[in-house]
Parts: sequence; structure tokens; C-alpha cells
Amino acid sequence: MKVNLLSILIPVFNESECLPLLYAKLCEITATLPCETEIVFVNDGSIDDTLERLIMMRQNDSRIKVIDLSRNFGKEAAVSAGIAGVNGDALVILDADLQDPPELIPQMLAGIEEGYDDVYGRRTARRHENRFKRWTSRQYYRLLRAISNIEVQENTGDFRMFSSKAIAALRQIKESERNMKGLFSYIGFRKKCIPYEQPPRAAGKTKWGYFKLLDLAIKGWTSFSVLPLRIISFTGVAVSFAALIYLLVVLFKALFFGDPVGGYPSMMCVILFLGGFVLLALGIIGEYLGIIYRETKKRPFYFVNKKIGDEEELKITN
Repeated sequence: MKVNLLSILIPVFNESECLPLLYAKLCEITATLPCETEIVFVNDGSIDDTLERLIMMRQNDSRIKVIDLSRNFGKEAAVSAGIAGVNGDALVILDADLQDPPELIPQMLAGIEEGYDDVYGRRTARRHENRFKRWTSRQYYRLLRAISNIEVQENTGDFRMFSSKAIAALRQIKESERNMKGLFSYIGFRKKCIPYEQPPRAAGKTKWGYFKLLDLAIKGWTSFSVLPLRIISFTGVAVSFAALIYLLVVLFKALFFGDPVGGYPSMMCVILFLGGFVLLALGIIGEYLGIIYRETKKRPFYFVNKKIGDEEELKITN
């Protein structure tokens, strides 16, 4: 596949400090590419001077386009808005903090031109992160791979390049509860892995706290599998069967051997165990009901305030 125009998609949220460093690196890399490029920034409701910096950059470089969202909708929505708004034959997504090395873009582009539809970067090392975060990240991917019915690439993020075929497939997905990493695997097509060692942030602080990461993980688990619901059902059957066996044993011992039936301690243990299990089951069911509730409302999952760099300014898109 010959790429004539490469779109570089960068979602940003309060990344003012990183933008000059990122832009300088992109100018260096794009000068070596054999195709034209457009650089599409999606401003996800930044409250610092990120938008002002992007507008100034646009004034000096016509390749830059800015999609300004009406508020902060989250990275998944920002990436979706960018996918809907690019014009290239191929699309590469990378973070603004330079943890996704732009130096790999030529190698990714070569993979697309070889006939692959999804060339993704796989992190081989994340030494700048603490051990707990690295451990939880590994467990997230392992659990997602275990319960999902699709092949999810482990230790990968949004840093990847898509062919026009893959871009068209992603645009067909209309669900509002999005886990983009799962959706990238869901569409299938030919994939190629490029390993790299993830560097530390170029500037600023991460916007991903543990609660946001946990929310993203739960969305990933519930979006691509109903296995948690089946586990509840199987566990309920097993607990009921065990309770029946225990009841028969207690009755047998009481009737034939005169053993007294256990009182308060055993009763409290059973009540607390079953109560905790029921609450856990209701919580899991509630997550799925919440997804159904949000999907049935069919609200657009982002709103565009304005587009800078295009003739047409979209007010609402989904």
C-alpha cells in the first residue's frame, strides 16, 4: 500500500509544556518521510494554555489541524474524534508526552506499505514507572486476554499506525462505552509488532491516576466479555450445592448422633460470606447495567467546539 498522506493524531489534555518538544521532534521526523503529513491535535478540554499554543503553531505550520472539544471527554473520546477527523491514507496515534517515540514512525510507515493494516508498538521496558504500576499493568493485560474472546496485544497502548482499511473499520464503531485498546484488537486485520523501550515523560505530570486507570480497566473487562457474569452464575451454583451438602451433613449428625447444630459463630460466618458474595454479584451486574443504560441513551460521546485548519467547522459529531 502506497501512502500519500500520513495523519499524525495526538490527543492532548493540559500538555502545554510538552508541545514545543513534541513539535520539534515531529518536524525532524516528518522531514525524512516519503509522503505528505498532517498533524491533527485533539484538544480534550485543556484548562491551561494548550489551545493557545496549538493555534500559534498552526499559524506557522499549515500541516497542523486542531480539533477543539467542548470539554474534557477523556482520551478514548478524543482519539475517536481524531479518527473521525483525519484525512490521511494512514494514521498514527501517539501521546504528546514523547513516551511514544516519534522516531518509530518511519518504521511503522514501512510496515503499512508492506501490507500490514495495524503496526503497533509494544513496550518492552517501563523503568520510569514504579513496580506496583508495572505489576498492575501486567495483571490488567493478562486478565483481559484471559476473559476476552479477542486476541488483545499485551503491553501495548494507543501508539500504533493504521492503514486506510483499518481506519474505515474503526469509523464504523458507534458504541459510546469505548476501550480503544480493545477495539484496536477487535477490528482484526494484519498486525505487526514493533518493540521499544518506553522513555519517561518529556515534561509535566501524568494525567492518569490510579482511579482513572482502574476505571479504564473495568471498562475494558466489561466491554469485551460476559465472563464475569458467568463466573457469578457458576459460583452461585457451587455455593448452593455446597450449602445443600452441608445441610444434609448437619441434619444427619443431628438426627443420628445427636450432635447440636452450630449456633451464632457459624451462622454469622455464613451470613457474612453470602452477603459479601451477593454484594459483589450485584456490583458486577450493575457495571453491565450501567453500560446498557448509557448505550441506550445514544448520546454523542463527544462534542466539537471548533476545527482549526479545515474549511468546515463541525459543531456536533459522533
